[in-house]
Amino acid sequence: MLELVKAGGWLMWPILACSVIAMAIIVERLWAYRRQKVLPANLVAQIWQLHQNKQLTAAHIATVRNSSQLGRILSAGLVNRSHPRVVMKEAIEEEGRQVVHELERYLNTLGTIANISPLLGLLGTVIGMIKVFTAITSSGVGNPAVLAGGISEALITTAAGLSVAIPAVIFHRYLSGKVDRIVVQMEEQALKMVEVMHGDREQ
Repeated sequence: MLELVKAGGWLMWPILACSVIAMAIIVERLWAYRRQKVLPANLVAQIWQLHQNKQLTAAHIATVRNSSQLGRILSAGLVNRSHPRVVMKEAIEEEGRQVVHELERYLNTLGTIANISPLLGLLGTVIGMIKVFTAITSSGVGNPAVLAGGISEALITTAAGLSVAIPAVIFHRYLSGKVDRIVVQMEEQALKMVEVMHGDREQ
């Protein structure tokens, strides 16, 4: 592995750095998007039961807020449950924007890595070919080792750049889609809570 890095030239180091950063982001985001942490089951039903039994206190709301991302959104509405429906929805929407921003954390970085990794590989290809033509200009085609070194550097950096970019693109699309699905489900749960709190819908 180290021999490949050396053979690929100095551009292999930023490509390797991109691969490490991309892997760290993918693992961290997959962990952050665990369902229990983001969308715990039956949370609205539990809140409704507490509300019906007159047990929904500030301590319960704080517990809901700290339990999950969905809990943060719902607790913003619960704090304003005594206000009109519009005020409750506005509080939920404001908190929801912050939660969505946090859910999308690092995805832009992952997308950037997916875009620049093949470009770094292409740059390595160009540099390798420049070395080949420089060697041909200075010593002709009589030294195959010099030519092979430049061509090898060009091919290694290209392969390395694509090897980083392809998984990064796949996971960027997957994680972005996962965020979109989470947001839709959060909106459904928040709307359901507003409706049951204001008597527009049965639990």
